[in-house]
Amino acid sequence: MPINYARRLTGSAREAGGNRHLGMMLAFVAGAANAGGFVAVHQYTSHMTGIVSAMADNAAIGAFDLAAAGGGALGSFVAGAACCALIVNYARRRGLHSIYALPLLFEALLLLSFGVLGAWLASFELVLVPATVMLLCFMMGLQNAVITKLSNAEIRTTHITGVITDIGIELGRALYPNDPQAAAPPVAANRGRLWLLVMLALCFFVGGLAGALGFATLGYAATVPLAMVLVLLAIVPVLDDLRGWRWQND
Repeated sequence: MPINYARRLTGSAREAGGNRHLGMMLAFVAGAANAGGFVAVHQYTSHMTGIVSAMADNAAIGAFDLAAAGGGALGSFVAGAACCALIVNYARRRGLHSIYALPLLFEALLLLSFGVLGAWLASFELVLVPATVMLLCFMMGLQNAVITKLSNAEIRTTHITGVITDIGIELGRALYPNDPQAAAPPVAANRGRLWLLVMLALCFFVGGLAGALGFATLGYAATVPLAMVLVLLAIVPVLDDLRGWRWQND
């Protein structure tokens, strides 16, 4: 990956093109981790809507242990998002180039930990939730918060309910029968945004396919290529900060 392109993707200076490209790459990673994680732990970990609904269902029928397990997964996702906010604000206050790269590098380390220790972690339960589930939920919360912060909440990557909804909205605008004689401005789709939304959904699907096949074939080792993708995305701004720190201390 060219160095300047990597800086454009995860450096502190943001622009719309870099946000779009990074969003598509992270949608692929999220789809792979979510679908592959399901093969490994038999639970989707990226979308909290289903988890909260399952908590309510289980509480209604008196299955409070399952409701508590959902609460643990939900709490892990929230903790991941909070961790991202802590890292980003810490880096921003110190004027680092790696404001958004550091959380992604942390996610890569967590993915590697999941790959290396996944089978062992699965034997542990924390608040009735397998540690593997909590780790995956934490990573999904962390990643979703990264892309949310750097794109000003315009792009989400770990779940596509909102993406599919926005696709429908843009299609509705495109299909609206405008009256050429009307005084009001015509209703028109934002074709650039529609293209981005379709690509995010497609990247999530392709990532899910790759993750499911990878986990089914390689097991936990399938996380290594995903972690390497995140390292390649994040490493250049981190090295820029290290070089700046060494220059200041020489």
